[in-house]
Amino acid sequence: MESTQRKLSLLVFCFLVGMMSVSGQSANGVRSTYHLYNPQNINWDYNRASVYCATWDANQPLEWRKKYGWTAFCGPQGPRGRDSCGKCLRVKNTATGAQETVRIVDQCANGGLDLDVDVFKRIDTNGQGYQKGHLIVDYVFVNC
Repeated sequence: MESTQRKLSLLVFCFLVGMMSVSGQSANGVRSTYHLYNPQNINWDYNRASVYCATWDANQPLEWRKKYGWTAFCGPQGPRGRDSCGKCLRVKNTATGAQETVRIVDQCANGGLDLDVDVFKRIDTNGQGYQKGHLIVDYVFVNC
């Protein structure tokens, strides 16, 4: 009985550690710009968009590629490079509270996020971010 309980405890522990590696990482007050990916115009084709994650994710089913808006990721917290590809973020505009879930498809160098322009506009509900060219957002990694 004790051995079974120990195994179950270990299994639960491993599950929780695994979940923490996918979700729970977050950052506040991050600068987010926008990028003209416009995936709807190219049938959500990672290769045509020349995104970094195309090497690993271009052959994912169309429904997977278009399920969430796209973003480039170079935020202060979270996995980098290939390890970030395909992961999802819940991004919240700190000024308005508007939020959306996005999938990481690319890298960037601005220290934050580079959201697809349509996603950017959807969470920029007061238009201030588009006028400035950036938003301040909070993000958290979530399961897709």
